[in-house]
Amino acid sequence: MASNPADARRDVRYEPNERPPRLLSLGLGMQHALLAVSGIVLGPTILIHTAGGSDAYLMWAVCTALAICGITTAVQAVRVGHIGAGYVLLMGSSSAFLAVSVSALEQGGPGLLATLIIVSSLFQFALAARLSALRRIFTPTVAGTVLMLIPVALAPVILGKLADVPPGVSPAAAPVTVGVTLLVIVVSALRGSSLWRLWGPVVGILVGTVTGSLAFGLYDTAGVRQAGWIGLPPIAYPGLDLGFGPEFWALLPAFVLVTIVGAMDTLGDGVAIQRVSWRRPRAIDFRSIQGAMSADG
Repeated sequence: MASNPADARRDVRYEPNERPPRLLSLGLGMQHALLAVSGIVLGPTILIHTAGGSDAYLMWAVCTALAICGITTAVQAVRVGHIGAGYVLLMGSSSAFLAVSVSALEQGGPGLLATLIIVSSLFQFALAARLSALRRIFTPTVAGTVLMLIPVALAPVILGKLADVPPGVSPAAAPVTVGVTLLVIVVSALRGSSLWRLWGPVVGILVGTVTGSLAFGLYDTAGVRQAGWIGLPPIAYPGLDLGFGPEFWALLPAFVLVTIVGAMDTLGDGVAIQRVSWRRPRAIDFRSIQGAMSADG
């Protein structure tokens, strides 16, 4: 059946099999990186600070997260064998793992966390190979319910951090800073344009940081001034905890469940990116979605 020319999307300038100018690609890539980097950095930062990890481990984790997310984003775009979507899918830190990761760090340290992440990722490869079964068992309703419950599990941890302010700083500093940050993000999401909504979280973090710094002296900028802006952090690789003790088996089901929810999220992203990447509607390529889930794993 021939497609109707009127059905063509006029807002698609370049399809996945077309090559835009290099300068344009560079500019768009930088925009995507700026939008993604805040979330990639924020996830490990919240996790390690909440669990009481060291600064050396934090720097190593953030650097590793940035590198891995950059590599997997490239793999998603170019598709290496059966791994990758063949579309531009930005990879980043998932907030869904925060609650269970905090528990892993507190109970077994970085080694246990690394082992749980690696083992649970194997389930995602298996799910990608059996995509039809995944869609029947873990419906959008199930995945959505789990995603809604994740903030509930995180709430006690986050609320407990509101009282964690440096000595001599007003106790109102953290609540006010959080309130200003959330206000900017919410207003951007509800009242802003589509472009402004993308930048809302970044702008909210910047406004909250400035508010906390100027109004309460909440931030010590000496560390930023003295830090090297270009370089690599000291190696703080924690290794793997291969003892497989009670903590591992107690936390593994939670990690597997969150991994499955993340796989469902990637499935939805894979469908959405295909629908908006072509000028004319076409059938969903589920091999591409399997590749996206494998790269995400």
